[in-house]
Amino acid sequence: MDYRRFRGGEEVSILGLGVMRMPYAREGRKFIDEKLGVEMVDYAISNGINYFDTAYIYHGCTSEAFIGRALSRYPRDRFNLATKMPIWMLETAEGMEAIFAEQLEKCRVEFFDCYLIHNLSSKTLELEERLRVYEFLAAKKREGRIRRLGFSMHDDNELFKSTLAKYDWDFVQIQLNYLDWDGQNAREKYEFAAGRGIPVIVMEPVRGGTLANMCAESTMIFKSAAPQMSVASWAVRYAASLPGVLTVLSGMSSLAQMKDNAATVSPLIPLSGDDYATINAALEAHRRNSPVPCTACGYCMDCPFGVDIPKVFAIYNQYKSRGRSVHLAQDYRSIGADHGAERCTGCGRCADMCPQKLDVPARVREAGIFIEANALDDTELLQPEKGVKIVERL
Repeated sequence: MDYRRFRGGEEVSILGLGVMRMPYAREGRKFIDEKLGVEMVDYAISNGINYFDTAYIYHGCTSEAFIGRALSRYPRDRFNLATKMPIWMLETAEGMEAIFAEQLEKCRVEFFDCYLIHNLSSKTLELEERLRVYEFLAAKKREGRIRRLGFSMHDDNELFKSTLAKYDWDFVQIQLNYLDWDGQNAREKYEFAAGRGIPVIVMEPVRGGTLANMCAESTMIFKSAAPQMSVASWAVRYAASLPGVLTVLSGMSSLAQMKDNAATVSPLIPLSGDDYATINAALEAHRRNSPVPCTACGYCMDCPFGVDIPKVFAIYNQYKSRGRSVHLAQDYRSIGADHGAERCTGCGRCADMCPQKLDVPARVREAGIFIEANALDDTELLQPEKGVKIVERL
């Protein structure tokens, strides 16, 4: 495992475990498979991963307690633990104190190695300033409850720059991958932070799995260049090859993903000129075939009307380039009758929460129309006694 250092000397593994997409024990996004999750944490530590990133809201507010149980079996100096203040949930300064104390208890630690203001944005900046969130957390740092203080952001670059310049930050966490490098101008965020000596922690390096499950054309390009490498490994290497990146967080949801990612950076082989040409060719093919740039982050959930938005988009993206397919209807049916696109009312709550700035209701409508038009080969679904028309209210 390769390591990089914070200013001050602490070693951080170039690959970090994002405790956001741990495997589910059963239906729903709130229940982590404890046995498999602990096995993944054990594998991570035994293979040199020492950075673990969680947040108050992940897995229906159960992620912190899970990682606390898993890591409490190890000496405190074996891991760096990061979590975040859910700023949009705050109403009073007293609420910050209560959440912070709860997080320490859930995570079973006396201090956090890294602590972030979570998803700071134009919509929460006024709240941050009014409640003096930075000042509160800076005081916790002086008390020894926080070792490193940063923020995560998906918002526009000008706000990012002004926020980075406003306070004394130890690090910053941004969405960075080869799709968003130019597509969302992640390059500018990275270069602004790195140019000021601020370590960058990368989130969404594989864009919620999108860059691991590319279209057939993109996959063929990658496999032709390096048959022995997984498609996902190209995305991990892309982010890790940037010298200003401290660690690359991967929201791994299986032991197989963890083994592949760990192998990719043990040791890290930085990308070459030919590698970048391969990525660019695969990216062009991907853009022609993937309609919704959803990362499956889950910020849009839970939908008040029951739509499982990430799953609807995942199925839409998977089949968009294939046209009609008997498997499309089968996979769509697996979402459940109360969680499909037809449940969408267009309320817009999801769009307000989306870090990718998607018009989520419009894209859900688009996905539902596609599924209705292309799932007709599944005769079982359309038999009156066994199924109904997929999109009834779009």
